[in-house]
Order: sequence, then structure tokens, then C-alpha cells
Amino acid sequence: MPMSLIEQVFENVADPKTKMVDKAEFLSLLQKQGINVADDPRCAEMAKRLSETPALMDLGSFSNCVSVCILLISEALSGELVIPNWQQFTSDMRAIYDNCRDSRGGKAADYIPQLARVNPELWGVSVCSISGQQMQFGDVAEPFSLQSVSKPLAYCLAQKEHGADKVHKHVGREPSGKKFNELILMENGLAHNPYINAGAITIVSLLRPDLPVSDRFDYVMKNFERLAGGQKIGFSNATYLSERATADRNFALCFYLKEKGAFPEWINDQSKLLEITEFYFQLCSIEVTTKSLAVIGGTLANGGVCPITGERVLQQDVVENMLSLMYTCGMYDYSGEFAFSVGLPAKSGVSGAVLVVIPGVMGFATFSPRLDEIGNSVRGVQFCKELVARYPFHLYENSKFTAGIKRDPVAAQLAVSSKATVAHLLFAAARGDLRAVRQAFLTGVNINTKDHDGRTALHLAA
Repeated sequence: MPMSLIEQVFENVADPKTKMVDKAEFLSLLQKQGINVADDPRCAEMAKRLSETPALMDLGSFSNCVSVCILLISEALSGELVIPNWQQFTSDMRAIYDNCRDSRGGKAADYIPQLARVNPELWGVSVCSISGQQMQFGDVAEPFSLQSVSKPLAYCLAQKEHGADKVHKHVGREPSGKKFNELILMENGLAHNPYINAGAITIVSLLRPDLPVSDRFDYVMKNFERLAGGQKIGFSNATYLSERATADRNFALCFYLKEKGAFPEWINDQSKLLEITEFYFQLCSIEVTTKSLAVIGGTLANGGVCPITGERVLQQDVVENMLSLMYTCGMYDYSGEFAFSVGLPAKSGVSGAVLVVIPGVMGFATFSPRLDEIGNSVRGVQFCKELVARYPFHLYENSKFTAGIKRDPVAAQLAVSSKATVAHLLFAAARGDLRAVRQAFLTGVNINTKDHDGRTALHLAA
């Protein structure tokens, strides 16, 4: 009788002599593949059951624990997640992180008093793949305000509610070539795009105008938390008040937009103008960590489906539109240069945050308050440049032509099935070396791979 999937996994992780699985070793194996059972919602029930299970598990207790997420475990341990060699990838990312930490260029934003008080030496990076693999480096638990990183997320919610056609009757989709708070509109009286201040203020006027302002804010917070896989999203009232006290330019933009007829019809008096402008300040003052922001990035990379919950939060077309504008307009008036040299959709904020999306692979977030003269995080931009210098992640780069120069972590699954590795597996099977076979399985080798005679490891082991 063929073994069940649980039995196959157990056979490959259990000690060959005792036929028992060491719980700590099992969790370590998953951790090495980027699955942290303690804080992954997909593993919550398994984590609970493991906490009630002895340190050594037989097949029965192992089955009871892992049955609730056996597909995820099987994929992780057999190298079927989007980045199979997660350990190597983590090591490379750590090296880039450490290299960028030495950068001391730039300074924290000082035109918003609350931002000027942030420790400029903070530096954190978090990654979340579309398979839910996660890694963290540095100050990843430090909360910071989203600032302009809230703009593409609000744009998604506006599209979700009204559709792209209606949204773009009120805001354009062109790079402005100007500063993010420039007092300028297109010839048709609309803001250039949703990611500059004028465009973002327009977007918030479209978000659930049927609700009281307090409920509108709750609506946004709940959707941001869904994008982040249920992680808690915060709010800094001090940052909000600081923004509001230094907002003359934003109030001027608001009146300019009303004069040009850019707002929906419900914005019909000054009290409504004040209402939406303050709502905009509130969204900028929402607080996240790099960890929660990376999961949001992973959701966007996964076409709107959160990698760690499996929930579809946004439709694919909404995400496509948002990423398109992130690519052309997301990095202030450095957007063209960033698209040219990095080639990835990204959005920065003057708090020092950068959200980057690699479609179909992963999202990542960096946080460092040191900004360049344009308003982008110095370390964040450097991290992105070093990443694409090491990996073929630029959207227009064909990894086929850089295979000898850059290692593609997504294609690593092919590497572990190379002839040499397969030969090692078959040799181990032929001599009955179960530990070597087990190790091959755990590093992603397909144990059903055949040799030139059509024989698999199971044939030779028999």
C-alpha cells in the first residue's frame, strides 16, 4: 500500500534508527526554509498541537500535529516553495544588509518635526515571498509611519470600490517630473498620478464617502491589516498632529484641486475639504514595521492574495494598475532613474520606508530614516541596487543571458536537480545510505528523478 503524504514526510525527517521525529529539529528544518511556525497563521493550529506534544514524536503524534498543514510542510521540505534554497538566499541578503549598514549618507526629514526626532541609525529589512517564506534583519520591530507608502495602498482601495476608469476621471497616471508636494496640476486640472500629494488627496476623497470619517479610517486600517496577513497596524497621533501643523502646502493643493473640479461632487464646501485633507494626514500617520510591510509587499507580489493567510484581498487587475504606477511614479522625481537602474516597482516615504515588489517572487521592505535630497532612503535605494546587481530581478533582465554572472534564486530548484546531485542521490540509495537520501530530500532533490536507465532511487534501494 502506497504511503500517505504524512508518512512520506515522517519517513524523511524521522531518525532512521529510532523512528522518532525530534520536534526542535523539525521546527529548525522549516525555519531554514523560511517558515517560522511560531508566527505563521497557516501553522497556528500545528504550533498549538506541537506545544502539547513531547519532544520526540512517533508517527501518530507527528501526524496529529502536521495534518492541518501537511501540504505546506511537504512543499517546504522538498524544495517546492518559490525560493527553494532559502538558506543561501538569506545569507546573500544578510551580506547586502550588512554592507548597506555602513552607509552614513543623508539625514532624517526635518520639515515634519516628529520625523526629525527619529533615530537616524535605525536600519531594518524584511522579506516575504509569495510562498510565505520570511526573513528579518535589524530593527524590524521598530514602528514607523507609512507616509507616502500609504498612497499606492489607498489607490488600490479606491480602485476596488469604484474601478480604475472612474478613479482616473479624478486623477491622472503620468509621472510629474516634479517634487511630490509641488503646487502643479496637469492641463486638464487633475493631479498627475495617485502617488504625489495632490493625487493622494484626491484618492482619499473617493474612499467610502458614504461613511463617517471615523468609520472610513477603520475601513482603511482593516484592509491594510488584511494585506499584512492580520498583523497589527498602528497609528501615531503625534505624527498626525505634526503633519497637520505643517500642512500649508497640502491645504493649498486641496483648494487648487477643488478650483479645477478634480474632486467628486460631494466635496462641495470648505468643511469637506478640511475633512479629506485631515483624512490624508491620518493615512500618512499609520504605523507599520518592516515585517508587516514586507507581508503587504508579498501580497502585492502574489497578485493580491496574502501569502500567509491565503486570503484574496485585492483583485489581480487592481494590483497590476498599482504596480504599473509604482514602477513609473513611486520614487518621487527619482522614479525614472530607479526604473532604469533597479527595474522594480517601489514606493518610498519620507519616514525612511521603501516598499519593493518583485512580481511572482516576493515583496520586501526597508527602513532607514536617512534620506537623500530627493526624499528617498539612502540605505533603501542602495539595498535595491545591490540586490539587482546580485540577482536577475530587474523586470527587463533575461536570466538566461546572465546565468554565469548572477544566480537566480527562483531557478535554484533546477540546480538541485543537476546531474551531479542526482547521481549522488542514486548512489546513496544503491548503498542503503538512508541519511544521505534523507538529506537529499530535505535539500530539494526530487527523489523520483530517473537515471539514464529509467531507475529511481526507490528502484535502487529495493
